[in-house]
Amino acid sequence: QVQFVESGGGLVQPGGSLRLSCAASGSIFSILGMGWYRQAPGKGREGVSCISSDGGTAYRDSVKGRFTISRDNAKNTVYLQMNGLKPEDTAVYYCAADPPDCTTFIHVLPLGDYWGQGTQVTVSS
Repeated sequence: QVQFVESGGGLVQPGGSLRLSCAASGSIFSILGMGWYRQAPGKGREGVSCISSDGGTAYRDSVKGRFTISRDNAKNTVYLQMNGLKPEDTAVYYCAADPPDCTTFIHVLPLGDYWGQGTQVTVSS
Protein backbone atom coordinates (compact mmCIF):
# COMPACT_ATOMS: atom_id res chain seq x y z
CA GLN A 1 0.00 0.00 0.00
CA VAL A 2 1.23 3.47 -0.90
CA GLN A 3 0.65 6.51 1.29
CA PHE A 4 1.10 10.18 0.44
CA VAL A 5 1.67 13.25 2.59
CA GLU A 6 1.26 16.61 0.89
CA SER A 7 2.64 19.88 2.25
CA GLY A 8 3.57 23.41 1.23
CA GLY A 9 0.18 25.01 0.71
CA GLY A 10 -0.84 28.37 2.08
CA LEU A 11 -2.31 31.78 1.38
CA VAL A 12 -0.64 33.78 -1.37
CA GLN A 13 -1.47 36.89 -3.34
CA PRO A 14 -2.19 36.72 -7.06
CA GLY A 15 1.07 36.45 -8.97
CA GLY A 16 2.79 34.77 -6.05
CA SER A 17 4.50 31.40 -5.82
CA LEU A 18 4.30 28.24 -3.75
CA ARG A 19 6.15 24.94 -3.83
CA LEU A 20 4.17 21.85 -2.93
CA SER A 21 5.76 18.61 -1.81
CA CYS A 22 4.39 15.09 -1.70
CA ALA A 23 6.24 12.44 0.27
CA ALA A 24 5.33 8.89 -0.69
CA SER A 25 5.84 5.65 1.16
CA GLY A 26 6.54 2.37 -0.56
CA SER A 27 9.41 0.83 -2.47
CA ILE A 28 7.95 1.17 -5.96
CA PHE A 29 7.89 4.96 -6.14
CA SER A 30 10.50 5.18 -8.89
CA ILE A 31 8.55 3.04 -11.34
CA LEU A 32 5.32 5.00 -10.98
CA GLY A 33 4.08 8.10 -12.63
CA MET A 34 3.17 10.72 -10.02
CA GLY A 35 0.36 13.18 -10.46
CA TRP A 36 -0.87 16.33 -8.80
CA TYR A 37 -4.61 16.87 -8.61
CA ARG A 38 -6.76 19.61 -7.16
CA GLN A 39 -10.32 20.14 -6.05
CA ALA A 40 -11.84 23.58 -5.76
CA PRO A 41 -14.90 24.26 -3.58
CA GLY A 42 -18.02 22.95 -5.24
CA LYS A 43 -16.11 21.39 -8.13
CA GLY A 44 -14.85 17.97 -9.05
CA ARG A 45 -11.28 16.85 -8.75
CA GLU A 46 -9.10 17.61 -11.78
CA GLY A 47 -5.67 16.55 -12.94
CA VAL A 48 -3.06 19.31 -12.80
CA SER A 49 0.22 17.69 -13.77
CA CYS A 50 2.01 14.39 -13.96
CA ILE A 51 5.62 13.24 -14.13
CA SER A 52 6.35 9.87 -15.68
CA SER A 53 8.71 7.25 -14.35
CA ASP A 54 11.39 8.44 -16.79
CA GLY A 55 10.90 12.13 -16.01
CA GLY A 56 8.56 13.17 -18.78
CA THR A 57 6.05 15.82 -17.77
CA ALA A 58 2.49 16.74 -18.67
CA TYR A 59 0.25 19.63 -17.61
CA ARG A 60 -3.32 20.72 -17.98
CA ASP A 61 -3.56 23.68 -20.32
CA SER A 62 -4.49 26.23 -17.68
CA VAL A 63 -1.22 25.76 -15.76
CA LYS A 64 1.23 25.34 -18.63
CA GLY A 65 4.08 27.82 -18.38
CA ARG A 66 3.30 28.57 -14.72
CA PHE A 67 3.65 25.23 -12.91
CA THR A 68 6.62 22.86 -12.94
CA ILE A 69 6.53 19.29 -11.66
CA SER A 70 9.66 17.42 -10.58
CA ARG A 71 10.58 14.35 -8.60
CA ASP A 72 13.39 13.08 -6.40
CA ASN A 73 13.32 9.29 -6.41
CA ALA A 74 15.98 9.09 -3.70
CA LYS A 75 13.59 10.92 -1.37
CA ASN A 76 10.36 9.36 -2.69
CA THR A 77 9.11 12.89 -3.19
CA VAL A 78 7.37 14.78 -5.97
CA TYR A 79 7.18 18.56 -6.13
CA LEU A 80 4.98 21.14 -7.79
CA GLN A 81 6.47 24.60 -8.23
CA MET A 82 3.63 27.03 -8.82
CA ASN A 83 4.41 30.50 -10.13
CA GLY A 84 2.10 33.24 -11.33
CA LEU A 85 -0.71 31.97 -9.15
CA LYS A 86 -4.24 33.06 -9.96
CA PRO A 87 -7.40 33.06 -7.83
CA GLU A 88 -8.73 30.21 -9.95
CA ASP A 89 -5.84 28.05 -8.72
CA THR A 90 -7.43 28.06 -5.26
CA ALA A 91 -8.10 24.45 -4.29
CA VAL A 92 -6.99 21.56 -2.14
CA TYR A 93 -4.07 19.92 -3.90
CA TYR A 94 -3.45 16.17 -3.74
CA CYS A 95 -0.88 13.81 -5.17
CA ALA A 96 -1.48 10.28 -6.34
CA ALA A 97 0.21 7.46 -8.19
CA ASP A 98 -0.35 7.30 -11.92
CA PRO A 99 0.59 4.89 -14.69
CA PRO A 100 4.29 5.15 -15.54
CA ASP A 101 3.52 7.05 -18.78
CA CYS A 102 1.02 9.51 -17.22
CA THR A 103 -1.61 8.75 -19.83
CA THR A 104 -4.59 8.99 -17.50
CA PHE A 105 -3.92 11.88 -15.11
CA ILE A 106 -6.04 14.36 -17.08
CA HIS A 107 -8.99 11.98 -16.67
CA VAL A 108 -8.41 11.65 -12.90
CA LEU A 109 -7.80 7.92 -13.03
CA PRO A 110 -4.91 7.39 -10.63
CA LEU A 111 -3.72 3.93 -9.70
CA GLY A 112 -5.63 2.50 -6.79
CA ASP A 113 -7.57 4.83 -4.52
CA TYR A 114 -4.71 6.18 -2.45
CA TRP A 115 -5.02 9.86 -1.57
CA GLY A 116 -3.28 11.94 1.04
CA GLN A 117 -4.98 14.57 3.16
CA GLY A 118 -4.20 17.27 0.63
CA THR A 119 -2.80 20.74 1.13
CA GLN A 120 -4.85 23.91 0.82
CA VAL A 121 -3.76 26.57 -1.65
CA THR A 122 -5.57 29.89 -1.46
CA VAL A 123 -4.82 32.69 -3.90
CA SER A 124 -6.38 35.94 -2.80
CA SER A 125 -5.54 39.59 -2.31
